Amino acid sequence: MLAGEPPPTGPARRGAKPPVFPVAAIDDPALPEVLAELAAARADEMDADTVNRELSIARKAIGWWQRQGWIECDPTIGIERRPAPPDRTKALAENQIAALWRLDVALREKTQWKMLYESAARADEVLCLNVEDLYPQDKRGRITAKGGATEWIHWQSGTAQLLPRLIARRTRGPLFLTDRKAPAGTPTLDVCPETGRARLSYRRAEEIFEENTRLLANPLASPDDIEDQDGWTLHRLRHSALTHDAEDGTSTPMLLARSRHASVRSLERYARPGVDSVARHVAERDPAARRHR
Repeated sequence: MLAGEPPPTGPARRGAKPPVFPVAAIDDPALPEVLAELAAARADEMDADTVNRELSIARKAIGWWQRQGWIECDPTIGIERRPAPPDRTKALAENQIAALWRLDVALREKTQWKMLYESAARADEVLCLNVEDLYPQDKRGRITAKGGATEWIHWQSGTAQLLPRLIARRTRGPLFLTDRKAPAGTPTLDVCPETGRARLSYRRAEEIFEENTRLLANPLASPDDIEDQDGWTLHRLRHSALTHDAEDGTSTPMLLARSRHASVRSLERYARPGVDSVARHVAERDPAARRHR
């Protein structure tokens, strides 16, 4: 936006080179108004989270440039963060989760999806795991959480059974890899030193999950229409895991520890029991049903 150019979208984002932009031009008195218009146009095209993230990145960069003495002004001061819409993500039903495990997909996807559901970890955290971060005997892995803190995620037997096959004989490097060699210029931390393949990106992992779950998300769609339908997002695995924990009676302190949220308020959106859970709860409290049992 600072250069007045639209950011690339879709496949064009990969390997795109940023435009040349003189940092000193940020002090141009006319820039704040131009930037506000560009930001408003961007907000009309993208979701609030994306716009706010880009604004935050720009402000951090500008703050750093100011501390270096390269510029004096901050042209983003008049731009307000966009209010994020309420999170209306719904947990997947347990029969949907069971159907997910029956999909015929690659070992990498099976392991990744199992780990996301069993650990209730964020997708970006799991994709940043390296082989040396894993402690298979303890069914846990070391991650770098928001803010740079070192934390732990824990998985169950489903992930534990798949991990050895995925890792094979590797001892270091990214856990989840692409199918091809890493392109030139890929950061060293994102390249497996033993295979030369690159770390699987969040964008690609999300695309694969969405494509493979379209039929599960739209069971009534015809084969001709399924390509135009949306599948599930990776975030729904974390959301579903925490919701199912809450439905099963897991205590709030344990849910906070498992989700690694700092407050109960952040956890509230996950603790919304689904229709099947409510029906089961009502049935269990029905005196007539108890007499029949």
